[in-house]
Amino acid sequence: MKVEVRVINVLIDNKQPFLKRIYSFLAYSFWSSWYALRLPADVVIASSGPITVGIPGLVARYLRGRKLVFEARDLWPEGAIELGILRNKTLQKLAYWFERRCYKASSLIVGLSPGIKSRIEAQHGHSNVISVTNSANIELFATTVPFVGRKGLQSKKYAIYTGNIGAVNNAVWMLETAKILKERGANDIQLLLIGDGQQKEWIKSEVERYHLSNMLIWDLMPKHELVPLVQNAMVSLVPLKGTPVLDTSSPNKFFESLAAGVPVVQNTNGWMRDFLEEHQVGFTIDPNDPLALAECLIQLSGSPELLAVMGERGQKVAREQFDKRILADKMLTAIENIAR
Repeated sequence: MKVEVRVINVLIDNKQPFLKRIYSFLAYSFWSSWYALRLPADVVIASSGPITVGIPGLVARYLRGRKLVFEARDLWPEGAIELGILRNKTLQKLAYWFERRCYKASSLIVGLSPGIKSRIEAQHGHSNVISVTNSANIELFATTVPFVGRKGLQSKKYAIYTGNIGAVNNAVWMLETAKILKERGANDIQLLLIGDGQQKEWIKSEVERYHLSNMLIWDLMPKHELVPLVQNAMVSLVPLKGTPVLDTSSPNKFFESLAAGVPVVQNTNGWMRDFLEEHQVGFTIDPNDPLALAECLIQLSGSPELLAVMGERGQKVAREQFDKRILADKMLTAIENIAR
């Protein structure tokens, strides 16, 4: 099977100012619309991130009569409004109108999490909504890789976080936890943050200011280098800011951690909390309570048997529910049904 990829050279990262990001979203949508008008297709899939990705989808739907599949990877503009990013009332109304238009034009809506699926069904009454989550890279993260301790890391004595180091991912929650661990004398427990983001340099300065030797902040690295660090962590942290729209989130690190056989500690009140409780593969902590996180890590550091059992359960459920082949078959079947 031949797959042809067209790359649109529009750069974006989470450090860009708000207006620059909006410009990047619109530029991408403009050039995507050009391809949507020109390339042959029976079905067009618009995968959002920013809901402006719906523009080329609508172009293909209304100007070329193609079936539209809209994949909602987050709830936009609801998320931008709750997080205080989109404050102008007129722009909010316009964004909500555009969201409704994208959903109405779609023959199939795919939510990235069960929470997104439920929210769209409840608010928009669409008759064909499914949930297809991110996949767990079983081959990569479930294959044991030798662990060589770096900079004093001790296997199963650190909590790992990977991703954006910023307000949305509640970086301050982890910083305050490190302070409490130091105060409690739990010097054998470390927090390892790997990534980039708006608050990274500030967090690093706070680590130096308070002499937090128990908090390490490393730069982004290739995925294959990340694998042994995740596999040998005590737990994997999946933190988010405490706001309702983020309860529907579906972070990659959640699935990678399960595939690696590492329990998850997260702080939302949505589908991830329910999933962890149902399968007993992790813990949910209040997003505004770093003391609770510190106490959880102290308790788990003395419970290696519990961590091992939870890790085995997590890896099993990752194979059963989040393998890429299972999710790809689900997505393909739904697309084939509307194509007919």
